Amino acid sequence: MKVSNNLFKASCLVTLMWCCQSTLSAYAQEINDNQTHSENKNKLVEPNWQSLAENYQVPEWFVDGKIGIWTHWGIPSAIDENRPHDGSHYGRRMYGTEGFITPSPNPQRDMQTTATLTEWHTKRYGHPSKFGYEKFIPTFKAENWDPEGLVKFFKDNGARFVMPVATHHDNFDMYDSSHPWNAVDMGPKRDTIQEWKNAATKFGLKFGVSTHLYWAPRFFNAARQYQQPNTLEWQLFAMDYHPTEFASQESWNRHWFERSWELIEKYNPDMFNNDSPYPSDKFGDVSGVALFSDFINRDLIENNGKQTRVLSFKNTKVDKAAFTYNLERGMFGEIQAQPWMWATDVSGNWFYRKNLITKMSVPVLLGNAVDAISKNGVVMMNVALRGDGTLPAEQAAYIRAFGDWIKINGEGIYATRPWKIFGEGPLKIVTKRAGENLRAFSAQDIRFTQKDNSLFAFVLAPPEKDIQIKALKTGGLLEKDIRSISMLGSNSKIDWQRNEHGLIIKLPKTLPQQPVIGFKILLN
Repeated sequence: MKVSNNLFKASCLVTLMWCCQSTLSAYAQEINDNQTHSENKNKLVEPNWQSLAENYQVPEWFVDGKIGIWTHWGIPSAIDENRPHDGSHYGRRMYGTEGFITPSPNPQRDMQTTATLTEWHTKRYGHPSKFGYEKFIPTFKAENWDPEGLVKFFKDNGARFVMPVATHHDNFDMYDSSHPWNAVDMGPKRDTIQEWKNAATKFGLKFGVSTHLYWAPRFFNAARQYQQPNTLEWQLFAMDYHPTEFASQESWNRHWFERSWELIEKYNPDMFNNDSPYPSDKFGDVSGVALFSDFINRDLIENNGKQTRVLSFKNTKVDKAAFTYNLERGMFGEIQAQPWMWATDVSGNWFYRKNLITKMSVPVLLGNAVDAISKNGVVMMNVALRGDGTLPAEQAAYIRAFGDWIKINGEGIYATRPWKIFGEGPLKIVTKRAGENLRAFSAQDIRFTQKDNSLFAFVLAPPEKDIQIKALKTGGLLEKDIRSISMLGSNSKIDWQRNEHGLIIKLPKTLPQQPVIGFKILLN
């Protein structure tokens, strides 16, 4: 595919970036010049981590909403659903082991996975030199995609926000981008991010975007051997940037900044998730902290000094007061001082492959979700759509099961906050990224949330005998007296007693047909 080189688009991007930055600067000057509100309201975030940590405030809608849906959907979704294991990185593996860069703790196994996939790709589609990743784009048509139907389904089953992937590691934008490889000019020929946002707005959900752009030069290193200068493919495979030293290149960091800012400017998301590293502080006006502070300042300027948007990413080395931490496929063992995001995946592969589903059973998914919420977390469940835009039945069943549970127990989830302790029980959760709990909970595993004058106790497995909650003993952490106890989803009278050994809830005659049972403890 020969290049027209899209000079017009490139020119538009430069102009857009200049205008956006100029507008932001002008607004910043205006808000600082017009001291009509308190000094605190007018204070903008400086482009450094200390200022972000001092000023970042998680919006109430995020902490109250508790449940979100993340969607991985793009070119990989349209590749043969019977393909072998690709770890959601088909484009990185299909070109073979020569030049393949693996960050895996088990590089030998990773290399074997890549070799297997390359062999399969060659037999199924042809040699990567003849059938490159770009050849899959026309097969990604989204012909049955119904964003309104999907967002309604998500909302009906408990979601309060949605967050589609705008750009994955493969450098393909799922929106109307100045980058020539995008879903408006190719593939679906639809602005999927705008359509997701329109659907979210229609059904009253908050809307986020997730960008995974930063890894693109390294992601396609093995593809470089087959690329030719002065082709459009040259841009897709990020050939102008060094595959291993791109993080030190001013040109790449500026490119990342401008693409990211364009996404923010065009779609004004309620949440911006950066699912990968970002330019270091030494790059000044195009550093990660510069983009993130600009994102928050833009929000403060537009909303009279009040933060209404969420910034999330995964950097463990930055003060977690400066952003909302995305703990991807991991869990915390204790209550966290700042709200955080438990990002899990019900598809089993992030991107769709046939017959895959999470190894986490529905009861464990629900128990893990309550565990995260009891520790000041917010639940973000990823679903992987097919290339035609439909949601596979197996994943829909998980979301529906979650919805059935939240319809009964939502009072103890939405708008709640952690209690003095997260809970008690024999199953110990270890603080770890990429280490989700897959073990079954027991009826001795209890998790707490609180709201107004109520304490909620969730029993993480159906009890078969009276429930004893040791933490709620007289003379213990619960200083208030208990007025009454009810079971969520039931009008049955609940008998209970409290002594120096704990709170004893008599086993109800009938339990909701749910894996996790919630009790509302009304306090005096």
